[in-house]
Amino acid sequence: MFGSRTDREMVTCIACGERLSRSDAREYDKHGDRWDRRDKTFEYVCKACFGEMSRHPRGDLEATLDAAGAGETDRETFLEQFRELSRSESE
Repeated sequence: MFGSRTDREMVTCIACGERLSRSDAREYDKHGDRWDRRDKTFEYVCKACFGEMSRHPRGDLEATLDAAGAGETDRETFLEQFRELSRSESE
């Protein structure tokens, strides 16, 4: 009748930045365990970006992004930390 809470909630696609209703988005869990919902917050991807996502294993990419401070530090610091972490993993 009035729609569910998720129909009214707006989210932002982490890939393209589009604002859309949560019901029109796909949940993305950077830790790879979207089924365990206890104490978890999700990020969202619009259907178009979700369709373009690679389904190939990414190894420890999310862990490296998290360790480098993705979304929590300025761009220059993040890139420097990501480069250093990536070098140490490939050695």
